[in-house]
Amino acid sequence: MVNCGLLTVKNEPVPLKSIEVDLQVQGHVATVSSTLQYANEENSPLEALFVFPIPAEAALCHFSAKIADQEIVGKLQEKEKAKEEYDDAIASGDQAFLLEESEESEDVFKLSVGSLPAGQSAAVTFVYVTELSVQADHSLRFCLPAVLNPRYSPPGTDSGVVSEITSSTSIPYSLSFTANVSSPNPIAKVESKCALEPLVFLNADHTNAKVSLCADHKFDRDVELYLYYENAHQPTAIVEAGVPTAKPGTLMGDPVVLLSLYPEFPEAVMSSVSSCGEFVFVMDRSGSMGCAMHNGSGARLRIESARDTLVLLLKSLPMGCYFNIYSFGSHYESVFPKSVEYTEETMDQAVKKVKEMQSDMGGTEILEPLKHIYSQQCIPNHPRQVFIFTDGEVGNTKDVLQLVKNNADHHRCFSFGIGEGASTALIKGMAQEGRGHTQFITGSDRMQPKVMQSLRYALQPAVVDIIEVWTVPVGMSTTHLSPPLNVLFQGQRALIYAQLKGENQSSDAQGTITVKYHLAGQEVANTLNYSLKPVENSGLSIHRLAARSLIRSLEREEQTEGAEKEALKSKVVELSVESGVSSSHTAFIAVHKGSGESLKGPLLQRRVPTLMMNMRGMRPMAMACCAPPMALRSVMTCRGGPVPMMAMLDSNLCSMDSEILDSETPPVVEDLLLQLISLQKASGCWEMDSALVNVFGKTEDEVVKQTPAQVEKGVWATVLALIWLHGFKMDDQVEWQFVAMKAATWIQKQKVDSLSECVRVGNALLGCQVKEEALGF
Repeated sequence: MVNCGLLTVKNEPVPLKSIEVDLQVQGHVATVSSTLQYANEENSPLEALFVFPIPAEAALCHFSAKIADQEIVGKLQEKEKAKEEYDDAIASGDQAFLLEESEESEDVFKLSVGSLPAGQSAAVTFVYVTELSVQADHSLRFCLPAVLNPRYSPPGTDSGVVSEITSSTSIPYSLSFTANVSSPNPIAKVESKCALEPLVFLNADHTNAKVSLCADHKFDRDVELYLYYENAHQPTAIVEAGVPTAKPGTLMGDPVVLLSLYPEFPEAVMSSVSSCGEFVFVMDRSGSMGCAMHNGSGARLRIESARDTLVLLLKSLPMGCYFNIYSFGSHYESVFPKSVEYTEETMDQAVKKVKEMQSDMGGTEILEPLKHIYSQQCIPNHPRQVFIFTDGEVGNTKDVLQLVKNNADHHRCFSFGIGEGASTALIKGMAQEGRGHTQFITGSDRMQPKVMQSLRYALQPAVVDIIEVWTVPVGMSTTHLSPPLNVLFQGQRALIYAQLKGENQSSDAQGTITVKYHLAGQEVANTLNYSLKPVENSGLSIHRLAARSLIRSLEREEQTEGAEKEALKSKVVELSVESGVSSSHTAFIAVHKGSGESLKGPLLQRRVPTLMMNMRGMRPMAMACCAPPMALRSVMTCRGGPVPMMAMLDSNLCSMDSEILDSETPPVVEDLLLQLISLQKASGCWEMDSALVNVFGKTEDEVVKQTPAQVEKGVWATVLALIWLHGFKMDDQVEWQFVAMKAATWIQKQKVDSLSECVRVGNALLGCQVKEEALGF
């Protein structure tokens, strides 16, 4: 158990009195304001550090603190200057707050609370803007993580912290949560797993609504809202007015338009899965892949999880395709000299090699294996798909990205960043330049679902050759603010920001956006007319998200070799301060002038652990996530050299003492799903043997005796495997969908007359109720 929040001298939490959250949703973006009320009940002034995460796609844009009746608002400025001002304020006896982006991760923020007097209260308010993610049922998801605002057990209990989301411990503080939703399209409904007050529509066309959590809600779990709009696939555009006092021609002075593009793919196109392709898997086997996936109990090593995932990928490939596997570290090697046809023999050879893989190849040199892959002649009618798994970063990112870009016409690149230390510039850059898709696997995330989602993308057509044509009245122009959009897969949504420059002379003027693209060889064009009249009371969320997009692009460019780092840093600081959006080079500083007397003696410094979460998937895991200054200077050997670290913040850095790690790690529970999949043949069938029936929890004699008459053992084994998948593993369907498709296709080819009987007997044997039509026969 780990205590959360501000800690007293007796290692007890400073009481968190209340939380107030206000959510403002505009179409596909949201502004979140969260206020936390604390009180220092110590007899000494307190300096504390509170570390909290925000969604990776969010932009922090406001910070303020109220001490007693005095409110101080943070101002954004260059980080080193902000730190100097903070230190000076503390030394002068003033109260100060410093809010900055962590050096370890762009989606973790550190709040330094300086000189909070004994018996004093403090209300901390921070505001961020974020894009809402699209779900499989076309809804938009907003999540307020319970771990963002710590959860305490009642005073006097021993448990300290509610460390499990499912725990039902009384929460000793109040939570107020209200959401106001507006959209260009009518709002169909708002749902949540938490109890909500009835949805109230604020206008006749249902484009504005308000909803709140029920008053008795206990903040012992994430608050998730699912927003459903009518005509979800219809492109929409929202124009937001600039700041009246800002200079025209600047980002904040001009209107910004947000285009939401969420194309609907024809069923005929998406139901067809390609059986061709050249699949090249590139696996990082550097030393850091021997680190644990996270700091929690039962954490597997990265290389172990990657091996299982690669076996799953191999089992899921279609017959008739081609494939190869590369490993890299300080050097590289491949399973086959060149890509080979996918057969039972080649798959078995590859699986054997994969199971032997260890994190024993030194550094992270990815450029040379990519050069070798691209030097291989492409196989006619088999488009090349490159899957890259890595947990590190490289010193020649710019060269790697340029190589991928030069070969983008001949392949698609799907990249996977493993662990918090993976380079965002490298991982995102490879997918962007290679017209593919990127995934980050962090914390306690399972790697398999994310990788299989990318395989589905690779086997299905995507929107490519995307062209946007913006038309505005005479005297106006548009400036694109988003990175180029190269590809869009089914289920993905793109938000595109553009700055509107010039004067709009008419109150009813309209703009036009035409989006052209190719899908499955067919050209498609969508035209959207929108009003240039800005929406009211927008809160500048669109401007700030556009600024965040530009800031992140500049920061990624800054990480590349040969970049003009100082010039880029100056641009980031200028844009960050202008827009009020935090960056890696700026921080919020708030100072409340006190008595003016300098402090006598050292401040009490407090470690402030909290429940850390995976920033991208928003799933929590318990860990301490900050440390006193001495820990900031500590180093750990990982990825081939000393790495500065904040103690216990980077949950994915490997331990220096592998013996201690091994002794504390409990045995890994056998994953029956992966075991079943590993037994499947390349053709899609299973053989009846003891390993298979062990997955079913039966003996071989039990299963064989129930074989229907005139049915071969292989057919019976395959039917049972499909029933087991549908009966016990539906929540993991994304992982086994292609495995099941191959199996169903194989059974169809066997022309079995008694399939219905097989399904009936199989259900009875395994205790399931799976319908025959669900199995895909």
